Amino acid sequence: MTVIGAAVVDEPIIATDATVRVEDVSKWYGNVVAVNSVTFGIGPGITGLLGPNGAGKSTLLHMLAGFLAPSSGSVEILGQRAFGNPELYRHVGLVPEREAVYGFLTGWQFVVMSAKLHGLADPEMAARRAIGRVEMTSAHDRPTGGYSKGMKQRIKVAAAIVHEPGVLLLDEPFNGADPRQRLQMMDMLREMASAGVTVVFSSHILEEVERLAENVLVVVNGRLAASGDFRTIRRLMTDRPHTFTVHSSDNRLLASALMSSPAVDGVELFDDALSVRASDFARFTLAVAGVARQADVTLYELLPADESLESVFSYLVNR
Repeated sequence: MTVIGAAVVDEPIIATDATVRVEDVSKWYGNVVAVNSVTFGIGPGITGLLGPNGAGKSTLLHMLAGFLAPSSGSVEILGQRAFGNPELYRHVGLVPEREAVYGFLTGWQFVVMSAKLHGLADPEMAARRAIGRVEMTSAHDRPTGGYSKGMKQRIKVAAAIVHEPGVLLLDEPFNGADPRQRLQMMDMLREMASAGVTVVFSSHILEEVERLAENVLVVVNGRLAASGDFRTIRRLMTDRPHTFTVHSSDNRLLASALMSSPAVDGVELFDDALSVRASDFARFTLAVAGVARQADVTLYELLPADESLESVFSYLVNR
């Protein structure tokens, strides 16, 4: 997996082996700006595109897929211009958020049609393999109009991967999927990424991105607010305190000792734990063991209480 760095975005971050390059891209519709001056470059692996509904995620994905021309800037996939380049679709797969199946076709017919459109030498064998990967073999002979939403999502994924693309773009791919289906699809995407595929998926569900994405692009109001590993991003946000939960052999004594430490902004004592606020993640984690030792207190557990992607996202949306 290519590491694209981690930062609250001031300078664009471009992977050295980027397969997807977006440079100073904007997209507007009349007076409405959907995407505003976005720059990034990502390589093989799984990247999550995170943001609230209406943040510009779908617009970005559609520009990556070549469906939309940027109003300014450039979008390149595998070194080629994305828009107006049909040959690129031999190497790109797209799973749109909207319902993009024909209800009168069976799942089998839908995926075979996609294989034929890609000009594959053996479309039926390719379709059989793709349908098996998304675990839809038992329902492939049924009309897609009778599928559940989760089944429609999976058959769309099968159609998108039937030609084994090098870049796979997915817009809210887990909509309608039950927990088992989500796990199966996550495993499949991880396998593709480990084989060198660049997977980019959008979501407004924090847990999905946190569980699957190796790197995160956070889009807020059409702008790229942060990029990289979400835990690293959170640690770079030094203008707001970090919160830790601490369990020790003597919480009251440790609370008193911590209050005298310059690495600590505040301490709250509970029945069985401490809640500690610190403005500098690294400084506190380095200092807490020494403070406990001097106070003759044994540390049992030290946990960041706000290291979830939800914490990162809430901060970025409201900053």
